[in-house]
Amino acid sequence: MAKRIKVGISLGDCNGIGLEVIMKTFQDNRMLRMCTPIIYGHNKVAAFHRKTLGVSDFSFNEIASADDANPKRVNLVGISDEEIRVDFGKATAVSGKLAVQSLLAATEDLASNKTDVLVTAPLNKNNVQSEAFSFPGQTEYLADYSNVDQALMLMLGEGLRVAVVTGHIPLKEVSKILSKELIIQKAELLESTLIKDFGIEKPRIAILGLNPHAGDEGLLGDEEQKVIAPAIEAARGKGMLTFGPYGADGFFGTGQYRHFDGVLAMYHDQGLAPFKALAFDSGVNFTAGLPIVRTSPDHGPAMDIAGKGQASPDSFRAAVYAACDIYRLRKEYREISANPLEKQKPPK
Repeated sequence: MAKRIKVGISLGDCNGIGLEVIMKTFQDNRMLRMCTPIIYGHNKVAAFHRKTLGVSDFSFNEIASADDANPKRVNLVGISDEEIRVDFGKATAVSGKLAVQSLLAATEDLASNKTDVLVTAPLNKNNVQSEAFSFPGQTEYLADYSNVDQALMLMLGEGLRVAVVTGHIPLKEVSKILSKELIIQKAELLESTLIKDFGIEKPRIAILGLNPHAGDEGLLGDEEQKVIAPAIEAARGKGMLTFGPYGADGFFGTGQYRHFDGVLAMYHDQGLAPFKALAFDSGVNFTAGLPIVRTSPDHGPAMDIAGKGQASPDSFRAAVYAACDIYRLRKEYREISANPLEKQKPPK
C-alpha cells in the first residue's frame, strides 16, 4: 500500500459549513486508505456540530499533537481550551479568532513536517482581521509565511485549470496593477506548476484579454495592445507556449478552454465566474508557487445553510484528493529531476 499522506486540515469558520463538509467527506472510510486526516479544531465545537447535524456514525480521534495521529482514524488536534459559542450563520469575532488559530497551528505543523499537505476549510475574510492576521485571505498569508513574493491562485475542476494575474483586489485597481512583467511572472508560475505539480511536459497556456472582446483592436481599451500582447510575445521568447489574448466570454462560451492545459485570466471574477459556472460542485482552489501544497474547496463558509445539514462535501473531498495527487506528482518530479535517467527507463 502506498504511504498514507498526512493531510492537515484547518477548521475554517466554526459558524459556517467547514466541519460539516469535513465530517461528510470522512464518513466514507475509503478516504482513510489514501490519507491520514488531522483537523486542527476544538473538541467541544466538533461535538456540538456532530450533535446538531445528527452525525451518529462518525467520531473524531482527539489527540494532543499531530505526532499522535492514528492512520486509521479521523484525528482532531485541540487548539484551544476556551469556551466557544457556536452561532450558526454569523461571522463573529470568536469564530474568526478560532479560524485563525486553526490556520496558524496547521501551517506550523506543515512547516515542521508533521503533516504533508494542507487543506483549508473556508473562513470569512472580515472577522479574521486582527493584529495576528492582517491578510486579504489565506492565500496571501501562506505566501507571506513561505517568503514568496508572488503566489498563484489556480482553480481546478472539470478539466479546467484557471489562474488569475490579480487576486483579491478592487476591480478599479486591476488596470493600474497590470504590467507586462507581472503577466510574464504569473505565466511562468502557471507553466512551472503545470510541469511540476500536474506532470505536463510542455503546457499550452491561454491568456485572456482585459476588456470586452479583448479590446476590439483598441476600440474598447488598449491594455491588450500595450501590455498583454507584448507579455505573450515575451513569454514565447522564453520558450513558453502562450496564446492570446482571448475575449473571455467567447473563450469560455465556445469551449476553447478545452484546447489548453491552463488559462490565465487578468482578474478574479473574469476567471472564477466562468470556472464556478462550469465546475462549482467539484472545484478546488490550489495555491501554486509555494514550497508547500495547499488546497481548499472553491466555496466560502456558506453561512446561509450552516447547521442545516445541506452542504455538499464534493468540493472539499476534491480538495483532499487534489492535495494528495499534487504531493505525489511533485515528489515524483523531484525524484526524476535528481536522477534524469529515471525518466528514460522503459515501463514495467
